[in-house]
Amino acid sequence: MRQALSGILSKSASSLKTIMILALAMTFVVADAASSMAARSAAIVIDAKTGKVLYSSNADGRRYPASLTKMMTLYLAFEAMANGKISKNSRVVFSANAAAEPPTKLGVRRGGAITVETAILSMVTKSANDSATALGELLGGNEANFAHMMTAKARALGMKGTVFRNAHGLPNPGQFTTARDMAVLGIALREHFPQYYGYFSQRSFLYGRRRINGHNRLLGRIKGVDGIKTGYTRASGYNLVSSVDDGDRRIVAVVIGGKSGGSRDNQMAALIKTYMPKASSRGNGMLVAKAGGGNPISALAKVFLPKRDAPTPDSRPDDDAPDDDAIASLVEETDPAVEEATPVVQTRPVSQTKKVDTVAAATADDVATARVAAAYAEPAAVDPVNTASVPSGWAVQVASSPKQSEAQALLDETSRQAPSILADATGFTVAFEKDGVTYYRARFGFGSKTAAWKACNALKKKKIECYAVQQ
Repeated sequence: MRQALSGILSKSASSLKTIMILALAMTFVVADAASSMAARSAAIVIDAKTGKVLYSSNADGRRYPASLTKMMTLYLAFEAMANGKISKNSRVVFSANAAAEPPTKLGVRRGGAITVETAILSMVTKSANDSATALGELLGGNEANFAHMMTAKARALGMKGTVFRNAHGLPNPGQFTTARDMAVLGIALREHFPQYYGYFSQRSFLYGRRRINGHNRLLGRIKGVDGIKTGYTRASGYNLVSSVDDGDRRIVAVVIGGKSGGSRDNQMAALIKTYMPKASSRGNGMLVAKAGGGNPISALAKVFLPKRDAPTPDSRPDDDAPDDDAIASLVEETDPAVEEATPVVQTRPVSQTKKVDTVAAATADDVATARVAAAYAEPAAVDPVNTASVPSGWAVQVASSPKQSEAQALLDETSRQAPSILADATGFTVAFEKDGVTYYRARFGFGSKTAAWKACNALKKKKIECYAVQQ
């Protein structure tokens, strides 16, 4: 009996020791994960004529791409167009999967279709997630296969620090990139498809009777900026890839992980102002070889894949309004129609990775492994904010309707009645259910509580009923 009790106590002590070790290890994991999630921006500026790196900060660190992902989706679309597999007038049919993507989106119903060109325009301006998925399914047969195609193309271009899991950039813990890789992709898009590159300078386009404005606030404001793409999820922070061409010099600059849309734009503007004059006016050879043969890329692609999770901002900014004074020296003209974002905030299930079963000893490797697993399994690691670019926490609601088309029509009518008040706002619809019936709220998104309240008060003076709401 004593031996049995001794054995039980021994096993209990052993189990208790194991539990204590696990608890200690997970304490380090949680603390380290929280630390690793702190906002750390990454940036790079490359001379697009010579390939020289003019500036670099954490350029090879793993980051979440958000809607910068759509740059690769567009690369593959341009490639298919150049090879004659599709044309700009080819039909892009929306599957149930594509139609169900969260905003920002065009809102095409299941079975509906648009042209390839409309899909492209909606991606470079509105950053439409549904269009990206539908286009990816057209090119790859299904979303998973297209993601494999995207990653394979990234490798062929020399983007060694990038893995794609979807066509749009909504949160996925297995999808990541680096600032250097995004610069490589930006250069490749211009070099390989100059005939289609002009799409990236599109600031708005007509979709039916709606004019859809773009998210890139630097277009038309800073001399020489001709694209390329914005991006945002809470996990990624505020991202931007910019191409700048002044006729003699050309650079591609990348900022990933900005704490707000304004600070990201200011940082990009400062990089352009500082490093554009340092770029060479000579040299115009191909920097990124086309995939399929030979050396895929020059020294630009000498990157490594970090053995750590992608750091993310530690909090969501309350106000992402740009500080125009900070970039006043670079601004040529302000286009009030250019919008920063579609501020629809919804939730999407975050797939959890396999948990670390045991941590027998708190070694550096074990803790590092557990850190990554815990960070990806924890919802805070990849925030389920489903916005393609820059979200907002406040909106002004002007109506609701049982039909989405009617809600959209109300948004259009309100925009026509108060163009100056809503010039910097993005209209969108949000579905909700009541008594088994689906309704659609008609809302305009704003970057702060103050802006939303101010706009609503101004609308009321025009006899337009509204109320401000935090999303």
